[in-house]
Amino acid sequence: SLGALVCDLEPGTIPASDPNILEKLKLCPALTEAQQDALNALLLSGDTAYGDPSSWDLQTLQDLGPLVLALNQTTLSLVAEAAREDFRRSIAAAYISQGRSQREQSLILLRALAAASAASQPRLQRSADRCQSEPIAASNIEDIILYLPHPDDLGQLDLLNQLDLCLSNDVLIENLEAVLDLPITTQASRVLKKKVDEFFQGSIPEEQLKRLGMLSRLYTEQEISQWQVTSSDTLSALLSDTGGQWNDSQVQQLLSRYLALGGSLTGPLLQEIGGKRLCNLQEEQIQQIPAAAIRTAGKLNISSCSQSKKDQLYGKAREAFASLTSTPGLYYCQIQPYLCGAPAEDLKNLASAGVAINMNLSTFLALNPEELKKLSVIDVKRLLGINLPELKKHEQEPLVVSWVQQQSQQELDCVLNIGLQGGRPEPTGTASPAATSTAAVTTPVPTTPASVTSTATVTTPVPTTPASLSTVPPRTPTPSTQSPTPSGTPPHTGGPPVPTATPPARPTVTSAVPCSTHQAPTTDRATS
Repeated sequence: SLGALVCDLEPGTIPASDPNILEKLKLCPALTEAQQDALNALLLSGDTAYGDPSSWDLQTLQDLGPLVLALNQTTLSLVAEAAREDFRRSIAAAYISQGRSQREQSLILLRALAAASAASQPRLQRSADRCQSEPIAASNIEDIILYLPHPDDLGQLDLLNQLDLCLSNDVLIENLEAVLDLPITTQASRVLKKKVDEFFQGSIPEEQLKRLGMLSRLYTEQEISQWQVTSSDTLSALLSDTGGQWNDSQVQQLLSRYLALGGSLTGPLLQEIGGKRLCNLQEEQIQQIPAAAIRTAGKLNISSCSQSKKDQLYGKAREAFASLTSTPGLYYCQIQPYLCGAPAEDLKNLASAGVAINMNLSTFLALNPEELKKLSVIDVKRLLGINLPELKKHEQEPLVVSWVQQQSQQELDCVLNIGLQGGRPEPTGTASPAATSTAAVTTPVPTTPASVTSTATVTTPVPTTPASLSTVPPRTPTPSTQSPTPSGTPPHTGGPPVPTATPPARPTVTSAVPCSTHQAPTTDRATS
């Protein structure tokens, strides 16, 4: 009636309960170490449906189900060696078809059985020059698992020696894929590599290189330099993630060997290589990459490349996507990973393409710093688009600081208007509207005769005082010598200033133009 509550029983309750409690404990997802000890005590008593452990056979071990994972070395050592061996083989045979979690449990149990065998009867030590059990063949290739010791197992060298003796080189090569699908340990993989080298006598055919899988990662750069890697299919198979991780130096040697033998890097190969390893290539090797490969390689992360290699790859990307330049949005999406190598001229063209590309800040911050300095404020505004406010959040980035220092602070305020500080101040002799040493007052000068409505304007400097400029009395206008303009004709808009009979004016300091009126000067005023 307790149901799942059995899993929460105190350890002392287990051996004191009805033996049928074992069937309920099979339903528990996990038992504590103390509960496992209590379980073993109950089984060792022999007062259960399973009887004394010394009488167990293969069927009994299978009937225990998940409880076998809780058996300790004391209990397992009492099980007959033949029963343990049969059980190990049954687990090994089922391993290939199991899921990941089941495989993990199988490995735990196999190691426990191997440890029990080594402790109770170290038979492998009686002879080190011949296979002590049935030789491994295609029909029982999964028995290799029986020779895969845990790093903590005693006698692991004996097990590895038996793996070498019980697995012939011929059987290994014929069943290499099936063997590598097993949970091969690092120590065992070295044994397998040795056997592969013995079979091919140090010269592995190209077709066989594709089959090496995880074993290929055990070869040194010197050994890789001797491989015959001429096919892109071979290189792709070797670079596949299914074989595990390569060292960068191994990949460098592998690619160098492939290119030296006349191989060409395709888009799929560049995907396999990845941007980081692509950056490890020499510039001469990068130069060999065809533009068509960049076009089909997808987005590569080349952020770890040197600037010169970024420049190289950008040039190839620009060639690869040249046909898309008529559609700037699509062109930007394709070339974006390579813009870290773009020159300022290309960035300016992209900014003025007439289509909002809305460059994200990660791309912007990856641009070549020297080229970014050449971009104007309006260039940056057009490139970032809706992402412009993000620039303020990154104003302390060295790249941003360096660019800001090249720009006019007034232009940063007027064009970007996001609060960036640190730009160049206005040139000497320039002041803000609120604090100029002199101010210019425009005084209309009526033309003669009085009936003519057009006017010429004279800009006269007036000393700045605390009072408003509007309170400064205007100078008395002097009649202009300009010929009368017929009524309704537009005023003078070009040519030199209209000469007037005014006295010489004092030097004028032109005030800074506020952002709200920041525009090109008009041509309908003449100033003296």
